[in-house]
Amino acid sequence: MAEIILELASVATRAGATISYGDKVVIDGAEAVPVALAVYGFGGGSAGPSAADPEHQQGSGGGGWSVSVPVGALVTRGGSVRFVPNVVAVLGVSIPLTFVAGFAVSRVLSALR
Repeated sequence: MAEIILELASVATRAGATISYGDKVVIDGAEAVPVALAVYGFGGGSAGPSAADPEHQQGSGGGGWSVSVPVGALVTRGGSVRFVPNVVAVLGVSIPLTFVAGFAVSRVLSALR
């Protein structure tokens, strides 16, 4: 399961997301570093008066968003480091991924008929 998270993180970084690491925490003698996927986006636009509707004024606007999803932790115990995935994050990512994959397969099968 950890390989799936790492592959999704690799794909996400190519799409403009970044991986962020939290502060090290010691729990029962093991060191854990939280890992999260951070994604952000911004947009904006403007419009001026048009010849078809001269009464409306021009305007502009913009906005942005960001989200951080905890994907797991790097755990060091006994000299070895391993990635422990956040099962809730895996389920949260796999549900839309399964929907998109199912939709794509149905479209391909429809096109082949």
